[in-house]
Amino acid sequence: MATTAGRTATDAPSNSDLEADIRQLRADIEELTRQLAKTGEHGYGTARRAAAEGVEQLRTQGEAAFESVRGSAQDIEAQLIASVREKPVTSLAIAAGIGFLFALLSRR
Repeated sequence: MATTAGRTATDAPSNSDLEADIRQLRADIEELTRQLAKTGEHGYGTARRAAAEGVEQLRTQGEAAFESVRGSAQDIEAQLIASVREKPVTSLAIAAGIGFLFALLSRR
């Protein structure tokens, strides 16, 4: 007795075989689900770690840049103070000239 797929009635799988196959498929799907969950957690953890390292690196670079600017400002301040003490009349004339220019510009 031939069926549509060329099988005979004796070649057809039984219900118990189909149920066993379904159980095996369910177990395989559950295992795949667990593996995907692990992969997702691993990917999230890796991304989070990379972001934290990036933030730490940027913070360190920002602090270094801030300290550099602070040092430069302190050097300029020291030079300005030394210049004013060395030539007080010239410094006063420069300050008055700058004030006069600002006054002219603010009138317009």
